[in-house]
Amino acid sequence: MTNEASIHALLELLHRHNSFVITSHVRPDGDAIGSTLGLMHVLEAMGKHAVVVFADPIPDIYASLPGVERVSRRIPDSKFDAAIILECDSLDRCNFDPEEFEANHPGLIINVDHHASGRNFANFNWIDPDAAAVGAMIYDLALASGTPITSAMANCLYVALLTDTGSFAYAAVTASTFGMAEHLVECGANPHDIAQAVLFSYPPAKVRLLGTALSKMHIESLGASKNNGEHEAQVAWCAVSLNDMERAGADIEDCEGVVSYLIGIAGVEAAVFLREVPSRTGYRLSIRSKGRIDIACVAEHFGGGGHRNASGCSIDGTLAEVSSRIVAHLRAVCSRLHARSTVDHPSLPATLVA
Repeated sequence: MTNEASIHALLELLHRHNSFVITSHVRPDGDAIGSTLGLMHVLEAMGKHAVVVFADPIPDIYASLPGVERVSRRIPDSKFDAAIILECDSLDRCNFDPEEFEANHPGLIINVDHHASGRNFANFNWIDPDAAAVGAMIYDLALASGTPITSAMANCLYVALLTDTGSFAYAAVTASTFGMAEHLVECGANPHDIAQAVLFSYPPAKVRLLGTALSKMHIESLGASKNNGEHEAQVAWCAVSLNDMERAGADIEDCEGVVSYLIGIAGVEAAVFLREVPSRTGYRLSIRSKGRIDIACVAEHFGGGGHRNASGCSIDGTLAEVSSRIVAHLRAVCSRLHARSTVDHPSLPATLVA
């Protein structure tokens, strides 16, 4: 089904129902929060009742978004017509009690996602891996619905777009992305205030944790030599323990963005940030690529998923075991794909994609 057909079909569903619960994944990021709140405002402009629910708290940097004060931490007690799950590959990742969830909705689940690892788990699925953000998909939905883009919608959707494109730096960014951003600003989004809140309001604990993480950075060869005399591809990785977080006075939210510093290193093609997970033996991994390595495939190998250049997964084991496994897998992927590209195109540089 084309995007146009998906939007038309989704609008028909929305018009046939009146009450909606909107949610997304645990540890919500800018796209999850901006797109859910943006959709809430769109549905209300259509005359519908909508509630946004997250299992985890909203990070402080998004506290000024219009409507964020209405976000609930639990499923409403009253029945609702449909649940809309944004930027999430399963109900499990929403982290709600399945029995509680099932008890309060009649069975219609709508899934809107833009991850390459997105799954058709719902009654209605709209997955667009080419979209720069789920917020961009909600923007297209709003335009198709005929509802005017209000200032509240614009600010929420601009945050989704800004954060999930790495401040308009990722490969998914196109001319239309900037056209969308321009229109959102025209409709009332405030780029300066949003940047101040989202990009320039780090708590001291986050900076202390960042210093600890980067002080333990490792850079290793991926063993896939490039042609034309260039240097070998490298991976940069670092990790923080629960003790590191406690000493810094930091929490899980403060771990966001550490991996971006690693992928910014010259010569590094892949970066991995490992965070020790409470109550289990293992680590949560944030993985990034500069584009030559398909990180979504790497994350999926370990049961995770995401985008081509930005993905995540969880791996059980000690730090030595987990770091060894992810680096070894990246090295194997690079070696295999370099060999393939060299055989297919011996005169061209290796393309490290799956």
